Amino acid sequence: MNFYHITTPEIWGAFENKNYYEAESLHTEGFIHCSYWEQLEETLKLYYNGVSQVILLEIEPDALISKLIIEKSRDGNLFPHIYGVINKGAIVKVEERILQNNIV
Repeated sequence: MNFYHITTPEIWGAFENKNYYEAESLHTEGFIHCSYWEQLEETLKLYYNGVSQVILLEIEPDALISKLIIEKSRDGNLFPHIYGVINKGAIVKVEERILQNNIV
């Protein structure tokens, strides 16, 4: 099942000419946070409040070169975490979203 990483256009643009993407959390927490489709709305509300535009990266887990672990978060829900960079070959869709009331 594919899953998603949320980023901003500015951060995504910094990786435009690279064959991988990495989020700041890889350096600060050791992994890149991701969400399943049904978790996106809540993730946007919690972490992107006040942001008007995001980039959704749809990721195919079987194409990842980095380690993927499905882990429980503080609320007990399972979330995909990538322990390394996201190779662009694993990104099957890049979608720009304008947020209105943080609804995807």
